[in-house]
Amino acid sequence: MNNQLSDNTKAILLLTAPLLVGKGKVDVNPLTLTEYNKLARYLSDAGSEPADLLTRNWEDSLSEWQSGFETKRIGSLLERGFLLSQAVNSWQERAIWVVSRADEEYPQRLKERLGANAPTALYGCGNRELLENGGLAVVGSRKTSEELLEYTESIGRLAARSGFAIISGGAKGVDQAAMHGALIAGGTVAGVLTNDLYRESVNREHRDALMEDQLVLVSQYDPKAGFNAGHAMQRNKLIYALADAGLVIDSAHNEGGTWAGAAEQLDKLRLVPVYTRSEGEIGAGLEGLRRKGAAPWPNPETTGEFREALTGKQLNTQSDLLLDEGVAVEPDKGDTVRHATPRHATPLPSEVPSASPETPAEIIFAKAEELIGRMDSQVTESEVAELLQIEKKQATAWLNRLVQEGKYQKKNRPSRYVRFPMPVV
Repeated sequence: MNNQLSDNTKAILLLTAPLLVGKGKVDVNPLTLTEYNKLARYLSDAGSEPADLLTRNWEDSLSEWQSGFETKRIGSLLERGFLLSQAVNSWQERAIWVVSRADEEYPQRLKERLGANAPTALYGCGNRELLENGGLAVVGSRKTSEELLEYTESIGRLAARSGFAIISGGAKGVDQAAMHGALIAGGTVAGVLTNDLYRESVNREHRDALMEDQLVLVSQYDPKAGFNAGHAMQRNKLIYALADAGLVIDSAHNEGGTWAGAAEQLDKLRLVPVYTRSEGEIGAGLEGLRRKGAAPWPNPETTGEFREALTGKQLNTQSDLLLDEGVAVEPDKGDTVRHATPRHATPLPSEVPSASPETPAEIIFAKAEELIGRMDSQVTESEVAELLQIEKKQATAWLNRLVQEGKYQKKNRPSRYVRFPMPVV
């Protein structure tokens, strides 16, 4: 993974980031998101880009600026080159990467859904490709009952078996329960942090998942930033924007970050469907969110039901299931065999073994297993995805099932799946 900063990202960080190094205070206030957007719009209209401000004659790039913008302040921010190099070195020691809105690697979901409200830069650790996969956003209180934590963890496990990621905030309580459930079931997780990315990036609890590309931790705030209630409110929109749907496990009524984030989705942003827990005692908070338009969680028990809850897509017939994956359909009475063009907008999750081995999902899996078996004894998710013309997370779901069934063994460094038993060399 390339951790080198583009010139545009360097300029954006100089203009907008606090660049916290040591315990020193920020000498000059970075541009707010609104201020940066005004500057970015001006540069774009002038045929320039942020990187142009790194030149010695940066003032020429702003010569036509007529809105009273503080050019002296911009100059002070751009002179923080040494501070930026110190910050970058400290991030790289923790394998922390950073991308800006000017980079192609910046999550498209955030650009498309949040537009100018998308953070100017994102700091992260782990596999940033996971930020493009969607999944279920699970949110709730830090303090909740053991029963609800177990319930939340079971949702994380079902999401993993269904081939969907969990997106959450990484806080104690509901967030960590959902994330833990997904990870122990071999799934993937995106944790959107409010603070302390610098510390969390080396947390022993995260190490294996980060190394195995199951986990990405990301924040719009400086890796060394401490907790801030306002930041916690702002990160909620990122959690929902990265997801296909949201599930609120519990919430206070009309107060707290969980309520604020869900209410913002229902009243204003409307980026994804919002569900609320429908089992057990609901409470005033969840009832209030339902009055705003949240739907009761349908409590899916199978991977197919989970898929429908997240996508609203239900595939009932064998032909529809096979066509959705681009698998050849057997002809009827002289018809020619049809090969559908694969549709990759939402991959079909693998089904867990069921009582009926002839279900459409089992037929698809059996065919996939046969094709994978024809490959080399060691394969990667990307190689399987390319062969079967499916998305990578679907390949991961199927490979994880083969591991669970004792047919393959997962190895790290580099990450790969080895057919079991090991072939004789």
